[in-house]
Amino acid sequence: MPSVFSDLSPHPIVQAPMAGGASCPELAAAVCDAGGLGFLAAGYKTPEAMYQEIKRLRGLTQRPFGVNLFMPQPCVADPSAVEVYREQLAGEAAWYETPLGDTDGSTDDAYEAKLAILLDDPVPVVSFTFGCPSRAVLDAFGKTGTLTVVTVTSVAEAQAAQWSGADAVCVQGIEAGGHQGTHHDDPQADGTASGVGLLTLIAQVREAVQLPIVAAGGLMRGGQIAGALAAGAAAVQLGTAFLVTTESGANALHKRAMTEPLFTGTQLTRAFSGRPARGLVNRFIREHGPYAPAAYPQIHYLTAGLRKAAATAGDPQGMALWAGQGHKLARQLPAGQLVEVLTAELEAARATLTLGAAT
Repeated sequence: MPSVFSDLSPHPIVQAPMAGGASCPELAAAVCDAGGLGFLAAGYKTPEAMYQEIKRLRGLTQRPFGVNLFMPQPCVADPSAVEVYREQLAGEAAWYETPLGDTDGSTDDAYEAKLAILLDDPVPVVSFTFGCPSRAVLDAFGKTGTLTVVTVTSVAEAQAAQWSGADAVCVQGIEAGGHQGTHHDDPQADGTASGVGLLTLIAQVREAVQLPIVAAGGLMRGGQIAGALAAGAAAVQLGTAFLVTTESGANALHKRAMTEPLFTGTQLTRAFSGRPARGLVNRFIREHGPYAPAAYPQIHYLTAGLRKAAATAGDPQGMALWAGQGHKLARQLPAGQLVEVLTAELEAARATLTLGAAT
């Protein structure tokens, strides 16, 4: 594994930054102390809340960790389409007895203010989702000693990250849970159906750029990790696997749903946020997914109250149950123990590969 990652953690295992509460300081600290690289998710948080979580994490571990930022989003939403969707969700608002949200919220997720905090008080790693920062921003982080990682879903996005000066790319396959980290969400494209599988994407990116690769998408077992590393990744990033751990801040209903027989699969949908994201197929996705417009973060704001009300009511059918395609393989363990199990499985897979090559 290239020293850029081995210097950060003994094991090539990264805990994905899952916005919405799952990636809390307790989870990140447990992963770090077990030899992985834990991450905080700054998305949807205020700059002050991000700073306070960093402060808490520093009090829990002495190991290196990362913070993930959402890139500012261009306005691609059709206001009339958003209003039509609002009308469609009127029945949901009545059912959960909560108003629909205001869609005029910020589209930059307080990006500049968060940058200022992270440049003034640097952390070991900063990653970016939904776009690529400017060369000036990445150079500024480089001067502080912060490693920068850009999430990519295509060769073109990986090349843009390399050109801008990123230290590494997180290659996200179509299997990944939660939002697809595409740099541009084309309203005219069927973003809920397109995408490339992880192993193919690793191979494509490896031949196109010279940056270390962190592989993400559907990874739940050490044997899969071995495959991703053999394909050319320097490390792997797991989200769904850590979402169900003891320390995860995810809602208990969300954790249980990962392995409940009621939820048989996942689907990419714009229903909850207006951007393609993979979650367990439930009533909300089935009823509203086909009609949700490409309007992020407007739809995220619109449905925020509904999602919260559904969770309060104990109704997973109205929640955004983000999950990767491997969700049925989730193991409800303490995060540190999961890192140990994954590492043991990885070593066993490597030994099998080595033995097979020698015979």
